[in-house]
Amino acid sequence: MSEVTEQDVLEALKHVVDEEKGQDVVGLGMISSVVVKNGNVGFAIEVDAEAGEAKEPLRKACEEAIESLPGVLSVTVVLTAHREKPQQAPPTRPSTGKENVSGIRSIVAVASGKGGVGKSTTAVNIALSMAAAGRQVGVLDADIYGPSIPRLLGIKGRPDATGDRRLKPMENHGVRCMSMGFLVAEDTPMIWRGPMVQSALEQMLRDVDWGELDVLVVDMPPGTGDAQLTMAQKVPLTGAVIVSTPQDIALSDARKGLNMFRQVDVPVFGIVENMSYYNCPNCGHRAEIFGHGGARATAHRLGTKFLGEIPLHIGIRETSDEGKPIVVSVPRGEHAAAYLRISDRIAAKIDELTDDESHAPPRIVID
Repeated sequence: MSEVTEQDVLEALKHVVDEEKGQDVVGLGMISSVVVKNGNVGFAIEVDAEAGEAKEPLRKACEEAIESLPGVLSVTVVLTAHREKPQQAPPTRPSTGKENVSGIRSIVAVASGKGGVGKSTTAVNIALSMAAAGRQVGVLDADIYGPSIPRLLGIKGRPDATGDRRLKPMENHGVRCMSMGFLVAEDTPMIWRGPMVQSALEQMLRDVDWGELDVLVVDMPPGTGDAQLTMAQKVPLTGAVIVSTPQDIALSDARKGLNMFRQVDVPVFGIVENMSYYNCPNCGHRAEIFGHGGARATAHRLGTKFLGEIPLHIGIRETSDEGKPIVVSVPRGEHAAAYLRISDRIAAKIDELTDDESHAPPRIVID
């Protein structure tokens, strides 16, 4: 069986007609960002911003047209809204590109320079710790290529839409959540190019009815690539938290992540050392498997705060896999207490910045 090609995809889509415009989607120039890799196909359909949900049947028709092609293993299709630029745009004030998100008081990015350091687990337990302290908290799973927040929070299903065609966040353990994991099958590979990722991230942030939140915790993708830069440049982040393990190779990447935020003028609240040490549950022997203290030393050297250390412990892993993170499953335990201390330090920094008018985002007042 021959492998499906981009041309095969476009030929198949020529048979899908936009009934409103009476022409096929390829001829209308609606198809963009086509990616074909090992039988996995992804592309975007550009529609008018006002069309929104009304074009869902068209998206489904395109998806079905590609699924029927021999050699196709999976299909990921997204609607990308665009607006026509007026011929003569009115003069506008200079903009930083960071528009405030209605109802959200502060946004904190939890990031890492590399994958596999426990960033998502840390982000979820920090969010749950803040909720336990009485704050209204949401979690945005911005890790497009590996969305794990639904599993960590024990949430299944798909979000509903509101009357104004926005998505309602899913919720569990008192925390609201939005993730690409709710919108695509768990085993579907995300093979999007940069523009598709940027569009999806902004839509998950701004086209969601978050309600009133004190804090939105953003679980960032690992690394310092296009998705991370989009979030840092386009989202009004109050600050960022860097998660690393103690060994040198992880800390080297963590420094890159920290410097990225500094370059785009996002305050770095500090560094968390995850998997800091291991205490044997049988004999009590302490082993520093990945080393110890590297994050503290790095924080000191880079002039940022050391937020705390989290041990390598089977209970943290088991409760995360079960969708009942340790902060809610063992709230009085020592590991929950470690997350609570870290979240308190982050919350104090949030309050310091959002109460300071020189740092607070501008408030829009309608008389």
